[in-house]
Amino acid sequence: KNHVNSFGLVSDLFHDTPEFIVNETGISSFDLIIGGPPCQGFSIAGKRDINDERNELYKSFVKFVCFFRPKAFVMENVPNILSMGKGVIKENIINDFESFGYNVKYKVLMASDYGVPQNRRRAFFVGVLNNSDFLFPKPNVTNPITSYEAISDLPENGLQDGDAYPTEPFTEYQATMRLNSIGVYNHQITKHTEKTKSIISLVPDGGNYKNLPEELKKTRNVNIAWTRLNSSRPSFTIDTGHRHHFHYAFPRVPTVRDAARIQSFKDDFIFTGSQTTQNRLVGNAVPPLLAKSIALQLKDLLNV
Repeated sequence: KNHVNSFGLVSDLFHDTPEFIVNETGISSFDLIIGGPPCQGFSIAGKRDINDERNELYKSFVKFVCFFRPKAFVMENVPNILSMGKGVIKENIINDFESFGYNVKYKVLMASDYGVPQNRRRAFFVGVLNNSDFLFPKPNVTNPITSYEAISDLPENGLQDGDAYPTEPFTEYQATMRLNSIGVYNHQITKHTEKTKSIISLVPDGGNYKNLPEELKKTRNVNIAWTRLNSSRPSFTIDTGHRHHFHYAFPRVPTVRDAARIQSFKDDFIFTGSQTTQNRLVGNAVPPLLAKSIALQLKDLLNV
């Protein structure tokens, strides 16, 4: 829907093969394959259970890279993929791709170092054919974008899809996010009970359950309960949506558009489906500005 000049194919990689993709698209050569397959099925004891279905999507990713032999691949995962099993999983991943002739580099990157208003850490594996050395991009910001700079122009009470912006942008980041946008989308608020709103209001900007009176601290038995964004810092990691993280100023959870801004999606990128689906799409994504930094490095290296 958003990439109107691109070709898209929805495919179930538990079952569909590279040959199927060739037959469906008529394309048999790719410069780059990008993915974020789960790797939970690897045993931290250093052995693989080949019958663990959680390995299937990782094995499918390897199979596609092996079949198409793109000039490069990018694989993203959570940071602890590098330390699980005392590094055994990381070594398995590297060995798999090196056996097909790829020179593999890996690194954990912090999104806020690349213009994303979020302290999100993710591990990236980048493999390049022909022994080319990929160099991960250096941080390109000196002053990370704060939560305030990201979302302070989005109103407390939400908007209907397509409504006009109620204010001019307050920051350069907001102006950039608005480029080519025809209005505000995905900014419908979650309605909380009056009790919930009253408790949120007791937590200061950047605070959490520890700021509450003793009788309220255990109203939610999770360590992230009642956490508010800090307006003067980048956001904590945006996830797929729940009711424990709150706006730094308003007594509500962030809207899908708030979260999308914090992920660095521009406002003209519109999410569809239920609110649950929209939050999942936003939270599972690699922040676009971080992805762009990696893409530009690869573009220069591959001359494409």
